[in-house]
Amino acid sequence: MKVYVSVDMEGITGLVDAEDVQPPGRDYERGRVLMTEDTNAAVRGAYDAGATAVLVNDAHGPMRNLLPDLLDPRATLIKGRPKPMGMMEGLTSEYDAALCLGFHARAGVLGVLSHSFMGHEIEDIWLDDQVTGEIGLLHAAAAAYGVPVAMLTGDDTACAEMTAWDPTVATVPVKYAKDRFAAQLVPVAEAQAAIETTTRKALQNLPATTADPADPATIRRLTVRWQSASVTSHLTAIPGVTRRDDRTVTVEADMLHLYRLFNLFLRVATAVTTNPPYC
Repeated sequence: MKVYVSVDMEGITGLVDAEDVQPPGRDYERGRVLMTEDTNAAVRGAYDAGATAVLVNDAHGPMRNLLPDLLDPRATLIKGRPKPMGMMEGLTSEYDAALCLGFHARAGVLGVLSHSFMGHEIEDIWLDDQVTGEIGLLHAAAAAYGVPVAMLTGDDTACAEMTAWDPTVATVPVKYAKDRFAAQLVPVAEAQAAIETTTRKALQNLPATTADPADPATIRRLTVRWQSASVTSHLTAIPGVTRRDDRTVTVEADMLHLYRLFNLFLRVATAVTTNPPYC
């Protein structure tokens, strides 16, 4: 069994503030340790469930957060950016399951460090007609590969968001949102024990075959509403991208092409804006 792990940071055990998840924040280095320890808990659970290989993708911000010297040596790490598939770099149809660690709720939801990919720069994302964020897009792209998402960890709002997309995904709430930068924390040892146990159980209970897998050739529609009209103006130079209004673009393609194209959107937006995230 081959297991893929995408690790974000905002939903990691014990972290609640930009100072915890952004360099050179005063608690960022401690946040990196906690991120690595949450990942190790999932790796242990995966191998306990019978995994033969585990690939970990550092999926947060600079994508240089996980500490290789502290990471379980049985795991292989993808680190750094840019990566064509961003938060799901390295995932292919060869994997039997995907895990989402440290994820957060979409923009506009009152969850810990909630946003969609770019702080306040992205106001909303729709896949077809369904409002989504990082959780929904990754789930849809994984489905296009035929890979089930087996588990997600994060705050309670992120867990609820995943359950709304797919109630079969096991979730581990490691904190309960009180506001965007405040939470009631699950004790670290308890949270990481739950991650390990839930990973093992989720992988042991994978269906023998993926039920009604998504057709990777199905044409989907992605719509993104930006804070800046300048971003929209630049994105319309990409073939197939149309402007719905001054701050909203839309494009249609198969899901995996959409996900790769969206990562190009992020690079264009980064080049033409200077808005700090989480503001």
